[in-house]
Amino acid sequence: MSRIISFSADREFAESFETLIEKSGYTNRSRFLRDASMYFAEIQQRGDLMNMDDDQVVEGHIIVHYQERTEQRLMVSRTDSIEVAAYHHSSRLGHSCHSCVDVVHVKGTAAHVRSVYGQLQNTPNVDKVSFTSAPMKEEGCC
Repeated sequence: MSRIISFSADREFAESFETLIEKSGYTNRSRFLRDASMYFAEIQQRGDLMNMDDDQVVEGHIIVHYQERTEQRLMVSRTDSIEVAAYHHSSRLGHSCHSCVDVVHVKGTAAHVRSVYGQLQNTPNVDKVSFTSAPMKEEGCC
């Protein structure tokens, strides 16, 4: 059920608000405000992966872009320190037939996820590693 929420803003912000929404890729003002609020609250409460408390349990996706070499496997699924819920591998992306991306859905303490992240960054032929945390949920599933 929807509920109307209003807020006041200074003139300069109000005049640039629609442009901000559009440049962010949104077509719906309410969805933009919802997502921006949730993102801001999460960063304020939990921080990003590198700044979280070591024992904070985090869930999200590690995304690894790398150059495919003979039988190279990242082996993220074989760790005792984090849970791996899903693993997806794509190869031959875009214009290069040597580029791969692996997306790994993980859960663990921030310290353990940072450790795996660091190991991946220092793996030969890895071009980029990023982490996207799942939204914080107080209760419920999906």
